[in-house]
Amino acid sequence: MTDDSNRAYRGNKMDFRTILVLSLVCFCLFCGVLVFESGFFKSCRTRSEAGCILLQQATVSPSNPAEAPGSRDEVLRVADSTTFTADNAPAGSVTLGSMDPKSGFKFQLDLSTQGAGIERATFSGFDDRDYKDPQPLEILTPVHISADSQVLSLANASFVFVEQGLQLPLDKLHWKSYDVEKGYDGTQTARFEAIVKTSEGEPVVKLTKTYTVALDNYLLDCELTVENLTGDEQKVRLNLAGPVGLGREDFRADMRKAVAGFRDSQGNVTTARLDLKKLSKAKTTEDRRLSKPGANFLWAAATNKYFAAILVPLPDEGKDYCDWVADKTGRFHNPDGYPDTGDEAVGVDLRIASARLAPAGQTDSARTYKFQLYLGPKDKSLFDKNEMYRNLGFVQTIDFLVCCCPAGMIQPLAFGILAVMKWMYGFISNYGVVIIILVFVVRLALHPLSKKSQVSMSKMGKLAPMAEQIKKKYANNKAEMNKQLMALYREQGASPVMGMLPMFVQMPIWIALYSAIYASIELRGAPFLPVWITDLSAPDALVRFATITVPLLGWKIDSFNLLPILMGVVFYLQQKLMPRPEAATTNPQVAQQQKMMMIMMPVMFPLILYKAPSGLNLYILASTCAGVVEQYFIRKHIREKDEAEAKGLVSATSKTGGKVKKKKPKPFYKM
Repeated sequence: MTDDSNRAYRGNKMDFRTILVLSLVCFCLFCGVLVFESGFFKSCRTRSEAGCILLQQATVSPSNPAEAPGSRDEVLRVADSTTFTADNAPAGSVTLGSMDPKSGFKFQLDLSTQGAGIERATFSGFDDRDYKDPQPLEILTPVHISADSQVLSLANASFVFVEQGLQLPLDKLHWKSYDVEKGYDGTQTARFEAIVKTSEGEPVVKLTKTYTVALDNYLLDCELTVENLTGDEQKVRLNLAGPVGLGREDFRADMRKAVAGFRDSQGNVTTARLDLKKLSKAKTTEDRRLSKPGANFLWAAATNKYFAAILVPLPDEGKDYCDWVADKTGRFHNPDGYPDTGDEAVGVDLRIASARLAPAGQTDSARTYKFQLYLGPKDKSLFDKNEMYRNLGFVQTIDFLVCCCPAGMIQPLAFGILAVMKWMYGFISNYGVVIIILVFVVRLALHPLSKKSQVSMSKMGKLAPMAEQIKKKYANNKAEMNKQLMALYREQGASPVMGMLPMFVQMPIWIALYSAIYASIELRGAPFLPVWITDLSAPDALVRFATITVPLLGWKIDSFNLLPILMGVVFYLQQKLMPRPEAATTNPQVAQQQKMMMIMMPVMFPLILYKAPSGLNLYILASTCAGVVEQYFIRKHIREKDEAEAKGLVSATSKTGGKVKKKKPKPFYKM
């Protein structure tokens, strides 16, 4: 070859190398976005004495007239003329259900007399994953606003006499509690009662709240009855705290959200959601509102990565949808005012619409509001089996890292992968092995695309000298140059798009696989190896030690995690096994790119994924190992084909880079 041809050939080899480098950079960016989405860089009850408590009436003066009255953004002006009182019962608690897995109950409820709310809800079948001393997991806990103030789930907050414009803080009142009632079917019911009186002791309104739990059920039934005890009609409304106090269920990211479900005009369930970050920045009620114009409200929930507390207001008899919830808002609580200190909480507030109560003794003198509260895992198989969960679309509470792909594409793929994983687990009983097998199966299924991509890139590398000649010849005529290049690629059976297209086709599948492993409740606490990887949803933690902080970066490390180190080693071996074009040895620029890639991936990935869940690291490690094996066989196939063509063993065609050889005619008879 002439010197010009040599330079053109090396230049086109460099182009091939550049395409390969760009592909790897795209892969790195893709994984980096996933890691960023996962959040790696984010770095006791007051007892009152029995007696009478003074409930000072207040008139409502909203700071913003456009805001709905009764919200917590209101500024209250205390009325001087009138006061209410109520019988303040001794502070105490009532327990329903059990934390004992053998009891048959899914959770234990600790109910407080203060506001008749849920102080704690503790699972019987899930623990907190503390490797030293695992304890039953608390899904709902109180949020301590100050030394003498706390927010409890389902506690009654403000009670408003609408026509008088008077508001009573019933969450400060200790309600009267009764003994637990046990049903013949194993159900347990707790009842609380509060009576609001005038300053002269005349009863005005009676509130009765009941909680009922059943065996082998994640649902809790709650009823609140408001009864008029006067001879006059009363127009009242009330506020209710929704579920609150869900803890952070991930070592790297805070996925807590306030979510509301709606049914649109086509009958589909849609959601409005606000994550912790948005709620922490909200300034007005509108910023915190959960709404879908034109859709009917179904439920409101507080969720984290694996669990959900979903409050479902039940419609009145004869109605399809609940129409007595006037407003739904998310709530962010940060008692100490400092970010990322562990006391932050996300919750939901409900405002019940105004209701007219007829005088005492008449038919409509009382109004009953019914709720059901789901406290359990975000498990699609569980949601699909239960008709109520399925119809209300509880599956919408499950979050996936959709990254740059549409959620409508990723979710079906991720759910399909989860179904396959659960099916495989029925035979293998080890989710670590399931992940490894699934990765190899997906690699095998996508092998034709991967092979076609690398073969196309190989052809493009061979055609680089001819392509360079065309570019030089038609440098002043772009249209003709593109026409000649496309003719060359078409004649030789190559395509510049095919080198990248398969990667983009595969990307949704890999994102779905990544998301399925990341968000699967089945992997929470699931072991892989008896001593080393004991929880696939947490870092593998081969050796634990006292927490240290990495200087400048601020990362807190409390264990030596081996999987990310092995991943770096495999990435290095993968780089070593990749063929080095001639341009990499003769062109300093290409050689520098090669050297940077040799260092970047083996160092970057272990750092970024060091504290990632071991299930994710196992998936990436298995996928990389499978990719090395796949790459070896594809390169071997290309090499053998090139050698065969060079020896004339394979006929040259328009798709193999030459003229078609005519077949010799066979004789009519053999000699």
